[in-house]
Amino acid sequence: MSNFYSCFLNSLWGGVSIKRRSSIDIAIDILRVAMNGSKKTHIISEANLNFNIAQKYLEMLNEKELIKHENGLFITTNKGKLFQKMAMELKL
Repeated sequence: MSNFYSCFLNSLWGGVSIKRRSSIDIAIDILRVAMNGSKKTHIISEANLNFNIAQKYLEMLNEKELIKHENGLFITTNKGKLFQKMAMELKL
């Protein structure tokens, strides 16, 4: 990104820098929120996601068996808890 463009964005946002989260960070957030079971709306709110992004990640985490969907709740599985723990330890 050019320096001019960066300065322009900073002036628009009042000097607040925008930092994007990695896919791993988003997955960790979702797994954290769903640790004891959560509805999709709670996950969206607590993990600060929009509906489409949350849907994509929930499907992916479910396919990988890191999260399960039971009785309207998303629950982090034991495999998901282990993944979250390892990812947090490896995070710089």
